[in-house]
Parts: sequence; C-alpha cells; structure tokens
Amino acid sequence: MDTSDAGEAAAIPSPEDVPAPPRRRRRRWHTVLVVILVVLVAAVVILSRWNVGYYALTPGDATPVAPLITVPPELDHPVHGSILLTDVYETQLNALTYLQERYFSSNAQVYSTGELIGSSTPADQYIDQGYLQMTQAQQFATAAALTHLGYTVSSQNAGVLVYGIPPGAPAAHVLKVAEVLTAVNGTATPTPCALVSALHGLVAGTSATLTVEASSINSSGTFVAGPTVHRTVTLGTPPKGDVDTGCGPATKPTAYLGIETAQQTAWDFPVKVSVHTADIGGPSAGLAMTLGIIDKMSGGDLTGKRTVAATGTIDAQGDVGDVGGVAQKTIAVERAGATVFFVPPQELAAAKSKDTPQLHVYAVSSLDQALRILERLGGTMPTDHVSAQAAP
Repeated sequence: MDTSDAGEAAAIPSPEDVPAPPRRRRRRWHTVLVVILVVLVAAVVILSRWNVGYYALTPGDATPVAPLITVPPELDHPVHGSILLTDVYETQLNALTYLQERYFSSNAQVYSTGELIGSSTPADQYIDQGYLQMTQAQQFATAAALTHLGYTVSSQNAGVLVYGIPPGAPAAHVLKVAEVLTAVNGTATPTPCALVSALHGLVAGTSATLTVEASSINSSGTFVAGPTVHRTVTLGTPPKGDVDTGCGPATKPTAYLGIETAQQTAWDFPVKVSVHTADIGGPSAGLAMTLGIIDKMSGGDLTGKRTVAATGTIDAQGDVGDVGGVAQKTIAVERAGATVFFVPPQELAAAKSKDTPQLHVYAVSSLDQALRILERLGGTMPTDHVSAQAAP
C-alpha cells in the first residue's frame, strides 16, 4: 500500500464532519433587529401624535424694546444701553416630547392644559386672549409712561370686551373674542357691571338685541377696531342659585349670555405712542414697555448704558403685577447679556433659582421703585417732560 496516498486520504474529512456555516443564526438575528426597528419607529410615530394634554414653558427671546416703540420725531432720542422685554415659548406636548421635557430638560416647566389655559377655554381663544392682554398692556404702559413724564392722560369706559366664550354658551355663535359689547336692547353697557344690570330681568329663552363693535385680532396679534353692528341672541338658562358677579352682593341671574368679560377703555393720550409687538401675547411686557417709552422720550440715558431686562404687568398708575414663567425668562435675559433684571416681588425666588453672578435681580412693585434703582446704578432720571418743554 502506498502510505502517502493513505495519509492524504485520511486528511480529507467526510461531509458529515464539516460544520454548516451559521447562516440561519445570522438570518434570525437580522430578522429580530428589523422587527425591533419597526416597533421602535411605530412607537415613535404613535407617541409623537398622541396629545397628552400638557404644555411646556421654555426660555423664549429677550428683545430690545426701543426698536418696537414709535414716538413723534421731535420727542425721539437715541438710547444708550438697552431695555429688554422677555417672553417664553409655550409648546403643546405629545407623549414623546412630554417625556423629554418632564424628565430630561432642566429649563422647562410643564403644565397641564387646565393649569395653563383653563378647562373651558378653546386653544384658539387662548391665543387671542394673549394678544388682547398685550394690547391692553401697551395702553397701560403708554398711560403710565406719559403720566410719569408729566402729561395729562384721561380715559373713559367704552364697553364690555369679549374676553372668552365657553363652548356651548348662547353667545358662542353670536359673538367672537375681541369684540366689544356696548348695549343690550338699547341699554348702554359701558362696563361689565352695566352688562350684568342690563341682563337682569330678561327671561331665558327670549331674544335680546346686542349692539356690538365687531373688532378683531389680526394675524400678527394686533387689535383692529371694527364697525358697529346689531345681533340677536337667544338667552340661555342661568346657573342655579346666587352668583357672585363682582358687581355688589351675589344675586340670582334671570338669563344667561355666556361670556368672559374685560373692561374696554378709550384712552386720550396727548402724545401718539405706538408699540409694535407682532406675535407676542400676554401682559408681562408692561413694565419693560413703560421703561422703554420713558427712555426714548427722556434722553435715552435711563439705563446708564447697561442692558436691563424687565418682566411684570403694569397699570396706568405704574403698579407692577405678577407674571409667570420667570425662571425661563431669567435664562433668556442672561443669554441676551442683561446685567439687571426687574421682576415682581412674588417671582424673586423663581428668578434667583436661575440667575448667575453676572445678573443682578431686583424685585420691584412699582415703576417708581424700578426708576430709583436705575438711578442708583448710574441712569439719568427723566424730569417733568411737559414742564421742561414749557420752560423758556
């Protein structure tokens, strides 16, 4: 026997001894991975379309107010420094973004829809309400600024502003948010309490004729006056029991119109001032706009060349009111380079929770208090503008 041939034969394994390549295992894992990927994609799509009824407040913009303010050329001054208004972004959350903002974002504050806009306020009304608040904030800021500068500002009650309409209310198909109700059956309604009085004694199920200024909010959030029209509404059945309308003792209403109201005011400003805040809603820029108007009309040195931010409502007397989202606004003004931030006293702790050593936060309850702080920081205070103009 040829031993070399035998050795070569012995070195060749039989087919049964050769292991099969692991093709099935590879295919099986490939299939599993594809299934997992498909499930993950489907889950992301479902979660992204699932409205969970929550909103996130996140830091918005800090915007210089001077370019937004228009005053007569002879009263306009270049500003040295900057006054910032600040806002927040309100984002409706789906299940996917809810998890992200609730558990993984340190700068977001999450609210339920009921907490933020109320359980009876449709989303489209909520947006228009924010623009109405901004319109009124601009008027109050102008009144407070001009009064501080020595001008005489007057106003009169001009009707009942339709601020909100609950779904299903008798007025839902007759009135719109931002319209102004001036009379019921010929009885003038210059105030919300006058409207309550005009409705008292009318019977549910009967018709009433409303005199309405068909004003509106345009696409950029500006209040637009409209023509006066007459509309007929069938009054509904009021809630049972006495109702506190805020107009004297609680009374039992006899008919139900179904609107949330605010006071519409006609202002007489001796100087034409305009503030252009397209697509910004809410009342919280009141203090910033007031300071900005004063700065432009009094020489432009109010801030001592600093970058100053402010948040807070304002009324015609210069009182500062509470606002929301101050923690997020603090982040926004820091990003914009502000070194001074005025906030309402109720929000001092919220602002301090997000401030840095470069940002000095001051709690103010009035315009005068903010001006005193600016003077202490090197700003030039406005004098009585009217007296200064009249001086020889």
